[in-house]
Amino acid sequence: MGAEIVNLRRARKARDKVAKEKAAEANRVLHGTPKRLRKLSKAEKDKAEQRLAGQKLEKQEDDN
Repeated sequence: MGAEIVNLRRARKARDKVAKEKAAEANRVLHGTPKRLRKLSKAEKDKAEQRLAGQKLEKQEDDN
């Protein structure tokens, strides 16, 4: 009849540690991108948008 003895203080600390790790991971995703990578990503996005805008066909208006 071996009941497992659980130290409640350790269990609480382990639970809190897991919660803090999850919050830290979420913050890393939100705030962890270096400035140079953000600028590079924005530049690539802008370049793609300009290329797409340059390839669009203009509508010609009919002179009635």
